[in-house]
Amino acid sequence: MAAELSPAALEKIAPAMKEAAAAKNAAGVVTLVMKDGKVVHHEAVGVADVNSNTPMAKDAVFWIASMTKSVNGAALMILVDEGKVTLDDPASKWLPGLAKVKLADGSAPKTPITLRMLLSHTAGIAFPPRKADDGAVSLKQYVDRLIAAPLAFEPGSDYEYGFGPTVAGRILELVTGMRYEDFLAQRIFEPLGMKDTMFNPNDALRARIPQSHKLDEDSKELTVTHNPFHTSSAAAKRMVEPAGGLFSTATDMGRFYAMVANGGELDGKRILSPAAVKEMTTPVSAGGKKLAYALGWQCGEDGFGHGGAFGTHGWVDPQHKLATVFLVQNVLVPQTLKPKETFQRLVKQALKE
Repeated sequence: MAAELSPAALEKIAPAMKEAAAAKNAAGVVTLVMKDGKVVHHEAVGVADVNSNTPMAKDAVFWIASMTKSVNGAALMILVDEGKVTLDDPASKWLPGLAKVKLADGSAPKTPITLRMLLSHTAGIAFPPRKADDGAVSLKQYVDRLIAAPLAFEPGSDYEYGFGPTVAGRILELVTGMRYEDFLAQRIFEPLGMKDTMFNPNDALRARIPQSHKLDEDSKELTVTHNPFHTSSAAAKRMVEPAGGLFSTATDMGRFYAMVANGGELDGKRILSPAAVKEMTTPVSAGGKKLAYALGWQCGEDGFGHGGAFGTHGWVDPQHKLATVFLVQNVLVPQTLKPKETFQRLVKQALKE
């Protein structure tokens, strides 16, 4: 008999999140749990803005940052399913500039960079320095810069979290002839009903974006702070960033994770083959060591998911067809991980009870 979730145990989540908000671990939080493709918990607590005390809403739109990497991995696996790309051939087949990359000493690497390496941070693509025009250049220009810089290490020999997934996203454009954001909309967001997920939110969605908050070091109070992806207006569009640019809601991301938990299909819409899901979420190795990272997914003993820079997090437990989403907009909040850890613990307890 399949494990079920205890409704009584799930009811403990919202009070725990209210305690976290009272403890100034977050201004507001949205949590969602899906089991077998159905929503079994969805709550919003706290405020979206400490200045106005606007209540947090269940349909609040968050910058999900590096949770985008899992969506990016799924997009590339669609092309793998269709035979348009392969994971282990030299990726210079689709992005010729990758054949010209150099190591720090100016020598050519012995091992060609592959899509598997790009998606798993094992290609050696160095973390770029910040520049004044970050976000203003095109994806093409940005990737040209990334691959012109010396590699951090011999491809496949090590792991360094960075912008390999961004390079993979540019390859998707070259292979399909489509803009990156259009491919994701047509092949993932629209089929799954993810109507509030995009890279540059329109005015209607911008009105639902919570403020980002930090804990002021002097007053010890939560204060509104800067979000580098939340532009001054809908007209000021930021570069599409496959490694961390998406805005989304708990409901939308829950549907994406539920699709993955169900082997690539949700509500009769198949996005990926079961084989692609398994490949995408299987940890890779580098330098002879098995990593806790797959193709855009962080992996653990009970499943896989990904976090985001401002505290967001999504997780899939494939054994129980369980998907969880935790959304917050925190930066420089010392105890920012505590609410997420509490949420995950309570979901696990609900599964046992």
